[in-house]
Amino acid sequence: MDYVILGKSGLRVSSLCLGTMTFGSSEPWGASRQQSLAILESYAAAGGNFIDTANMYAGGESERLVGEFISTDRDRFVVATKYSNAVPGRGDANAAGSHRKSLVRSLDASLKRLGVDHIDLYMVHFWDFTTPVEEVLRALDDAVGAGKILHAGFSDVPAWVVARAQAFHELRGLCPVSCMQLEYSLVERSIEREHLPLARDNGIAITAWSPIAGGILSGKYTGGQAPDGGQRMDSMQLQPLDSRNRAIAEGVGAIANRLGITSAQLALAWIRHRNVVPIIGATRVKQLRQNMAAADMRLDDAVVAELDALSAFDMGHPYKLYDWDMSMQLGYGGMFERIDNPRYPLCKRWQPGAGS
Repeated sequence: MDYVILGKSGLRVSSLCLGTMTFGSSEPWGASRQQSLAILESYAAAGGNFIDTANMYAGGESERLVGEFISTDRDRFVVATKYSNAVPGRGDANAAGSHRKSLVRSLDASLKRLGVDHIDLYMVHFWDFTTPVEEVLRALDDAVGAGKILHAGFSDVPAWVVARAQAFHELRGLCPVSCMQLEYSLVERSIEREHLPLARDNGIAITAWSPIAGGILSGKYTGGQAPDGGQRMDSMQLQPLDSRNRAIAEGVGAIANRLGITSAQLALAWIRHRNVVPIIGATRVKQLRQNMAAADMRLDDAVVAELDALSAFDMGHPYKLYDWDMSMQLGYGGMFERIDNPRYPLCKRWQPGAGS
Protein backbone atom coordinates (compact mmCIF):
# COMPACT_ATOMS: atom_id res chain seq x y z
CA MET A 1 0.00 0.00 0.00
CA ASP A 2 1.19 3.51 -0.79
CA TYR A 3 1.28 6.34 1.73
CA VAL A 4 0.26 9.98 1.62
CA ILE A 5 1.16 12.99 3.75
CA LEU A 6 -1.64 14.03 6.09
CA GLY A 7 -2.14 17.63 5.01
CA LYS A 8 0.74 19.84 6.12
CA SER A 9 1.51 17.69 9.13
CA GLY A 10 4.29 15.58 7.63
CA LEU A 11 2.59 12.48 9.07
CA ARG A 12 2.67 9.52 6.64
CA VAL A 13 -0.55 7.54 6.46
CA SER A 14 -1.89 4.76 4.24
CA SER A 15 -3.81 5.78 1.15
CA LEU A 16 -6.73 3.78 2.56
CA CYS A 17 -7.76 4.18 6.20
CA LEU A 18 -9.28 1.31 8.17
CA GLY A 19 -12.58 2.27 9.78
CA THR A 20 -13.40 0.30 12.93
CA MET A 21 -16.97 1.29 13.72
CA THR A 22 -17.89 -2.37 13.13
CA PHE A 23 -15.40 -3.63 15.74
CA GLY A 24 -17.22 -5.14 18.70
CA SER A 25 -20.63 -3.86 17.63
CA SER A 26 -23.71 -5.99 18.20
CA GLU A 27 -25.51 -4.35 15.27
CA PRO A 28 -26.29 -6.50 12.19
CA TRP A 29 -23.34 -4.87 10.43
CA GLY A 30 -20.99 -5.41 13.39
CA ALA A 31 -17.93 -7.66 13.62
CA SER A 32 -17.03 -9.98 16.48
CA ARG A 33 -13.67 -9.79 18.26
CA GLN A 34 -12.30 -12.65 16.13
CA GLN A 35 -13.55 -11.08 12.89
CA SER A 36 -12.22 -7.66 13.92
CA LEU A 37 -8.76 -9.05 14.67
CA ALA A 38 -8.64 -10.85 11.31
CA ILE A 39 -9.66 -7.64 9.53
CA LEU A 40 -6.98 -5.55 11.23
CA GLU A 41 -4.31 -8.20 10.66
CA SER A 42 -5.20 -8.36 6.95
CA TYR A 43 -5.06 -4.57 6.67
CA ALA A 44 -1.69 -4.41 8.44
CA ALA A 45 -0.29 -7.23 6.28
CA ALA A 46 -1.09 -5.14 3.20
CA GLY A 47 0.94 -2.26 4.65
CA GLY A 48 -1.95 -0.32 6.18
CA ASN A 49 -1.07 1.87 9.16
CA PHE A 50 -4.00 4.34 9.50
CA ILE A 51 -6.80 3.28 11.88
CA ASP A 52 -9.93 5.32 12.59
CA THR A 53 -12.16 4.83 15.62
CA ALA A 54 -14.21 6.94 18.06
CA ASN A 55 -15.08 6.98 21.74
CA MET A 56 -18.72 6.11 21.03
CA TYR A 57 -18.20 3.23 18.56
CA ALA A 58 -19.76 0.12 20.11
CA GLY A 59 -19.96 2.03 23.39
CA GLY A 60 -16.16 2.23 23.59
CA GLU A 61 -15.54 -1.41 22.65
CA SER A 62 -14.05 -0.42 19.29
CA GLU A 63 -11.30 1.60 20.98
CA ARG A 64 -10.63 -1.19 23.46
CA LEU A 65 -10.26 -3.78 20.70
CA VAL A 66 -8.06 -1.53 18.55
CA GLY A 67 -5.79 -0.90 21.55
CA GLU A 68 -5.57 -4.61 22.31
CA PHE A 69 -4.80 -5.55 18.71
CA ILE A 70 -2.00 -2.99 18.18
CA SER A 71 -0.45 -3.27 21.64
CA THR A 72 2.55 -5.31 20.50
CA ASP A 73 3.43 -2.91 17.66
CA ARG A 74 1.79 0.36 18.66
CA ASP A 75 4.38 2.70 17.08
CA ARG A 76 3.75 1.32 13.62
CA PHE A 77 0.17 2.57 13.57
CA VAL A 78 -1.37 6.01 13.19
CA VAL A 79 -4.40 5.96 15.49
CA ALA A 80 -7.23 8.44 15.00
CA THR A 81 -10.14 8.74 17.39
CA LYS A 82 -12.86 11.27 18.11
CA TYR A 83 -14.86 12.86 20.90
CA SER A 84 -17.96 15.08 21.43
CA ASN A 85 -20.66 12.44 20.85
CA ALA A 86 -22.01 10.36 23.70
CA VAL A 87 -24.47 7.52 24.11
CA PRO A 88 -27.91 9.03 24.91
CA GLY A 89 -29.65 8.44 28.20
CA ARG A 90 -26.69 8.81 30.55
CA GLY A 91 -28.21 11.87 32.28
CA ASP A 92 -25.00 13.93 32.14
CA ALA A 93 -25.30 17.25 30.30
CA ASN A 94 -21.52 17.52 29.88
CA ALA A 95 -20.91 13.97 28.65
CA ALA A 96 -21.25 15.20 25.07
CA GLY A 97 -20.36 18.40 23.27
CA SER A 98 -17.28 20.06 21.83
CA HIS A 99 -16.33 21.99 24.98
CA ARG A 100 -13.15 21.70 27.03
CA LYS A 101 -14.63 19.56 29.84
CA SER A 102 -15.97 17.06 27.32
CA LEU A 103 -12.62 16.97 25.52
CA VAL A 104 -10.53 16.48 28.66
CA ARG A 105 -12.62 13.66 30.14
CA SER A 106 -13.18 11.98 26.75
CA LEU A 107 -9.49 12.11 25.85
CA ASP A 108 -8.39 10.53 29.13
CA ALA A 109 -11.03 7.81 28.75
CA SER A 110 -9.93 7.08 25.16
CA LEU A 111 -6.26 6.89 26.17
CA LYS A 112 -7.22 4.36 28.86
CA ARG A 113 -9.37 2.22 26.55
CA LEU A 114 -6.73 2.26 23.81
CA GLY A 115 -3.96 1.55 26.31
CA VAL A 116 -1.68 4.18 24.77
CA ASP A 117 0.09 7.28 26.08
CA HIS A 118 -0.83 9.44 23.09
CA ILE A 119 -3.27 9.59 20.18
CA ASP A 120 -1.88 10.46 16.77
CA LEU A 121 -4.95 12.28 15.42
CA TYR A 122 -7.72 13.50 17.74
CA MET A 123 -10.86 14.94 16.17
CA VAL A 124 -14.02 16.75 17.14
CA HIS A 125 -16.68 14.26 16.03
CA PHE A 126 -19.65 16.59 15.81
CA TRP A 127 -20.18 20.33 16.21
CA ASP A 128 -22.43 21.32 19.13
CA PHE A 129 -23.19 24.89 17.97
CA THR A 130 -22.70 26.16 21.53
CA THR A 131 -18.95 26.07 22.20
CA PRO A 132 -16.76 28.92 20.88
CA VAL A 133 -14.35 27.68 18.23
CA GLU A 134 -11.37 29.22 20.02
CA GLU A 135 -12.17 27.27 23.20
CA VAL A 136 -12.08 24.02 21.24
CA LEU A 137 -8.85 24.78 19.40
CA ARG A 138 -7.16 26.04 22.56
CA ALA A 139 -8.19 22.85 24.40
CA LEU A 140 -6.83 20.75 21.51
CA ASP A 141 -3.63 22.81 21.55
CA ASP A 142 -3.25 22.21 25.30
CA ALA A 143 -3.61 18.46 24.69
CA VAL A 144 -0.88 18.68 22.04
CA GLY A 145 1.34 20.57 24.49
CA ALA A 146 0.72 17.90 27.13
CA GLY A 147 1.82 15.20 24.68
CA LYS A 148 -1.55 13.45 24.81
CA ILE A 149 -2.31 14.06 21.12
CA LEU A 150 -0.04 14.81 18.18
CA HIS A 151 -2.45 16.27 15.61
CA ALA A 152 -5.96 17.74 15.68
CA GLY A 153 -8.89 17.57 13.30
CA PHE A 154 -12.62 18.07 12.84
CA SER A 155 -15.26 15.62 11.65
CA ASP A 156 -18.69 16.47 10.22
CA VAL A 157 -18.51 20.18 11.00
CA PRO A 158 -19.43 23.20 8.83
CA ALA A 159 -16.61 24.63 6.75
CA TRP A 160 -16.84 27.97 8.56
CA VAL A 161 -15.94 26.25 11.84
CA VAL A 162 -12.73 24.85 10.39
CA ALA A 163 -11.93 28.16 8.64
CA ARG A 164 -12.31 29.98 11.97
CA ALA A 165 -10.19 27.39 13.79
CA GLN A 166 -7.48 27.72 11.17
CA ALA A 167 -7.61 31.51 11.57
CA PHE A 168 -7.01 31.10 15.33
CA HIS A 169 -4.08 28.83 14.52
CA GLU A 170 -2.54 31.55 12.39
CA LEU A 171 -3.42 34.40 14.77
CA ARG A 172 -2.65 32.80 18.14
CA GLY A 173 -0.09 30.15 17.22
CA LEU A 174 -2.42 27.35 18.27
CA CYS A 175 -2.21 23.90 16.70
CA PRO A 176 -3.30 23.76 13.05
CA VAL A 177 -6.21 21.75 11.70
CA SER A 178 -4.53 18.72 10.14
CA CYS A 179 -7.56 16.79 8.92
CA MET A 180 -11.28 16.95 8.21
CA GLN A 181 -13.33 13.76 8.24
CA LEU A 182 -16.47 14.06 6.12
CA GLU A 183 -19.00 12.00 4.22
CA TYR A 184 -17.92 11.84 0.58
CA SER A 185 -18.80 9.55 -2.31
CA LEU A 186 -20.13 9.61 -5.84
CA VAL A 187 -23.57 9.76 -4.23
CA GLU A 188 -22.77 12.52 -1.69
CA ARG A 189 -20.52 15.23 -3.17
CA SER A 190 -21.72 18.35 -1.37
CA ILE A 191 -18.37 18.91 0.38
CA GLU A 192 -17.09 20.07 -3.00
CA ARG A 193 -18.87 23.37 -2.39
CA GLU A 194 -16.88 24.55 0.65
CA HIS A 195 -14.81 21.87 2.37
CA LEU A 196 -12.62 20.74 -0.53
CA PRO A 197 -11.58 24.29 -1.53
CA LEU A 198 -10.94 25.09 2.15
CA ALA A 199 -8.77 21.99 2.49
CA ARG A 200 -6.85 22.80 -0.67
CA ASP A 201 -6.13 26.39 0.38
CA ASN A 202 -5.04 25.48 3.92
CA GLY A 203 -3.22 22.21 3.40
CA ILE A 204 -5.79 20.20 5.37
CA ALA A 205 -6.19 16.49 4.66
CA ILE A 206 -9.62 14.97 4.11
CA THR A 207 -10.67 11.46 5.06
CA ALA A 208 -13.96 10.22 3.62
CA TRP A 209 -16.44 8.11 5.55
CA SER A 210 -19.11 6.10 3.74
CA PRO A 211 -17.10 6.19 0.49
CA ILE A 212 -19.39 3.60 -1.10
CA ALA A 213 -22.50 5.31 0.27
CA GLY A 214 -23.46 2.72 2.85
CA GLY A 215 -23.29 -0.05 0.28
CA ILE A 216 -25.20 1.63 -2.57
CA LEU A 217 -22.04 1.85 -4.69
CA SER A 218 -21.02 -1.74 -3.98
CA GLY A 219 -23.65 -2.96 -6.42
CA LYS A 220 -25.34 -5.23 -3.90
CA TYR A 221 -28.58 -3.27 -4.05
CA THR A 222 -28.67 -2.72 -7.80
CA GLY A 223 -26.58 -5.45 -9.38
CA GLY A 224 -28.59 -8.48 -8.32
CA GLN A 225 -25.77 -9.86 -6.20
CA ALA A 226 -26.22 -11.22 -2.68
CA PRO A 227 -25.17 -8.82 0.08
CA ASP A 228 -21.71 -9.53 1.53
CA GLY A 229 -21.92 -8.81 5.24
CA GLY A 230 -24.47 -6.76 7.16
CA GLN A 231 -26.67 -4.26 5.35
CA ARG A 232 -25.21 -1.22 7.01
CA MET A 233 -27.03 1.26 4.76
CA ASP A 234 -30.42 0.08 5.98
CA SER A 235 -29.52 -0.02 9.65
CA MET A 236 -27.61 3.27 9.71
CA GLN A 237 -30.10 5.18 7.55
CA LEU A 238 -27.44 6.77 5.37
CA GLN A 239 -28.08 7.76 1.76
CA PRO A 240 -31.49 6.66 0.42
CA LEU A 241 -31.74 4.25 -2.46
CA ASP A 242 -33.84 6.71 -4.48
CA SER A 243 -34.02 7.03 -8.25
CA ARG A 244 -30.98 9.35 -8.48
CA ASN A 245 -28.75 7.17 -6.33
CA ARG A 246 -29.91 4.00 -8.04
CA ALA A 247 -29.04 5.52 -11.43
CA ILE A 248 -25.57 6.45 -10.15
CA ALA A 249 -25.03 2.96 -8.75
CA GLU A 250 -26.12 1.34 -12.00
CA GLY A 251 -23.83 3.65 -13.99
CA VAL A 252 -20.90 2.90 -11.71
CA GLY A 253 -21.61 -0.80 -12.14
CA ALA A 254 -21.58 -0.52 -15.92
CA ILE A 255 -18.25 1.35 -15.93
CA ALA A 256 -16.75 -1.08 -13.43
CA ASN A 257 -17.79 -4.06 -15.55
CA ARG A 258 -16.17 -2.45 -18.58
CA LEU A 259 -12.93 -1.96 -16.63
CA GLY A 260 -13.00 -5.44 -15.10
CA ILE A 261 -13.14 -4.25 -11.48
CA THR A 262 -15.83 -4.12 -8.80
CA SER A 263 -18.16 -1.18 -8.29
CA ALA A 264 -16.74 -0.56 -4.82
CA GLN A 265 -13.17 -0.51 -6.15
CA LEU A 266 -14.16 2.04 -8.78
CA ALA A 267 -15.92 4.25 -6.21
CA LEU A 268 -12.87 4.15 -3.93
CA ALA A 269 -10.46 4.85 -6.78
CA TRP A 270 -12.52 7.91 -7.75
CA ILE A 271 -12.16 9.30 -4.22
CA ARG A 272 -8.42 8.68 -4.22
CA HIS A 273 -8.22 10.55 -7.52
CA ARG A 274 -9.58 13.55 -5.56
CA ASN A 275 -6.61 13.33 -3.14
CA VAL A 276 -8.98 12.21 -0.40
CA VAL A 277 -8.29 9.19 1.84
CA PRO A 278 -11.26 6.77 1.90
CA ILE A 279 -12.13 5.13 5.20
CA ILE A 280 -12.95 1.52 4.46
CA GLY A 281 -14.83 -0.64 6.94
CA ALA A 282 -15.61 -4.31 6.73
CA THR A 283 -17.28 -7.18 8.50
CA ARG A 284 -15.30 -9.85 6.66
CA VAL A 285 -11.68 -10.19 5.54
CA LYS A 286 -12.73 -11.06 1.97
CA GLN A 287 -14.70 -7.83 1.76
CA LEU A 288 -11.73 -5.81 3.07
CA ARG A 289 -9.24 -7.39 0.68
CA GLN A 290 -11.48 -6.69 -2.30
CA ASN A 291 -11.75 -3.03 -1.36
CA MET A 292 -8.03 -2.69 -0.56
CA ALA A 293 -7.27 -3.53 -4.19
CA ALA A 294 -8.43 0.03 -4.97
CA ALA A 295 -5.16 1.28 -3.47
CA ASP A 296 -3.34 0.18 -6.63
CA MET A 297 -5.86 1.54 -9.13
CA ARG A 298 -5.39 4.72 -11.14
CA LEU A 299 -8.21 6.15 -13.22
CA ASP A 300 -7.60 7.97 -16.48
CA ASP A 301 -9.13 11.38 -17.16
CA ALA A 302 -11.83 9.99 -19.44
CA VAL A 303 -13.17 7.62 -16.76
CA VAL A 304 -13.06 10.36 -14.12
CA ALA A 305 -14.99 12.71 -16.43
CA GLU A 306 -17.57 9.98 -17.02
CA LEU A 307 -18.03 9.43 -13.29
CA ASP A 308 -18.20 13.17 -12.63
CA ALA A 309 -20.95 13.60 -15.20
CA LEU A 310 -22.84 10.56 -13.91
CA SER A 311 -22.92 11.95 -10.35
CA ALA A 312 -23.33 15.65 -11.18
CA PHE A 313 -25.28 17.65 -8.60
CA ASP A 314 -26.63 21.15 -8.15
CA MET A 315 -23.94 23.26 -6.50
CA GLY A 316 -26.45 26.00 -5.69
CA HIS A 317 -25.80 29.69 -5.25
CA PRO A 318 -23.31 31.27 -5.71
CA TYR A 319 -21.38 28.43 -7.36
CA LYS A 320 -23.76 27.88 -10.26
CA LEU A 321 -22.96 31.43 -11.37
CA TYR A 322 -19.46 30.33 -12.30
CA ASP A 323 -20.79 28.07 -15.00
CA TRP A 324 -22.25 31.11 -16.74
CA ASP A 325 -19.98 32.52 -19.44
CA MET A 326 -21.02 36.10 -18.79
CA SER A 327 -20.09 35.91 -15.09
CA MET A 328 -16.63 34.70 -16.04
CA GLN A 329 -16.24 37.50 -18.54
CA LEU A 330 -17.42 40.11 -16.02
CA GLY A 331 -15.26 38.78 -13.20
CA TYR A 332 -12.16 38.65 -15.35
CA GLY A 333 -12.81 41.68 -17.55
CA GLY A 334 -13.04 39.54 -20.68
CA MET A 335 -9.57 38.03 -20.02
CA PHE A 336 -10.62 34.76 -18.35
CA GLU A 337 -9.07 32.45 -20.96
CA ARG A 338 -5.80 34.40 -20.91
CA ILE A 339 -5.17 34.52 -17.17
CA ASP A 340 -3.29 31.58 -15.70
CA ASN A 341 -4.51 30.62 -12.22
CA PRO A 342 -1.94 28.29 -10.60
CA ARG A 343 -3.96 28.03 -7.36
CA TYR A 344 -6.95 26.64 -9.25
CA PRO A 345 -5.55 24.89 -12.33
CA LEU A 346 -8.87 23.19 -13.10
CA CYS A 347 -10.81 26.44 -12.99
CA LYS A 348 -11.05 26.89 -16.76
CA ARG A 349 -12.77 23.58 -17.24
CA TRP A 350 -14.65 23.46 -13.95
CA GLN A 351 -18.35 22.90 -14.08
CA PRO A 352 -20.30 23.12 -10.82
CA GLY A 353 -21.29 19.69 -9.60
CA ALA A 354 -19.21 17.91 -12.22
CA GLY A 355 -15.73 18.31 -10.79
CA SER A 356 -13.61 20.56 -8.64
